[in-house]
Amino acid sequence: MEEGKGSTLVHLLVVVLSLVAFGFAIAAERRRSIGHIEKDATNATYCVYNSDVATGYGVGAFLFLLSSESLLMGITKCMCFGRSLAPGGDRAWAIIYFVSSWATFLVAEGCLIAGAKKNAYHTKYRGMIYAQNFTCETLRKGVFIAGAVFVVATMILNVYYYMYFSKATASKAAHKTNRTSSVGMTGNP
Repeated sequence: MEEGKGSTLVHLLVVVLSLVAFGFAIAAERRRSIGHIEKDATNATYCVYNSDVATGYGVGAFLFLLSSESLLMGITKCMCFGRSLAPGGDRAWAIIYFVSSWATFLVAEGCLIAGAKKNAYHTKYRGMIYAQNFTCETLRKGVFIAGAVFVVATMILNVYYYMYFSKATASKAAHKTNRTSSVGMTGNP
């Protein structure tokens, strides 16, 4: 991070990891488990579910977003443990984007892991065939989509956070190097 520019590689990795998480979240929504009721020889009903691949996609999205956030927080030292930021607008924006990105990150991760957990839950026997209104429990539509939307929001906020963080750390370093000394050491009498 020199001269106020953040590393292009960091920007690229954060965007790529977030987009992969977004893709997994969309795939998880499209492949949610769907169940239908069957009955066995004893007239008990049970649910039969299709593929459970959406759980894996949801966990994959969770892990890719986690690695994106971990990478950025590791490089910026979570804004708390590294160099101090120069006072001014860049520091204020860095703090705003930092807090906002963490909020959207937590919501995205919550949606993704809750969706994966709920999608993996499969009911077995539901009761006798004479009972009415039995349905197979499935994940509601839109849980993974909500996670995907918050993944994109987190990605955008992380890019802006890193950009302003880089500016604030660079302006602090530039401020230190531009100080002039009032003591002169010339050889003129």
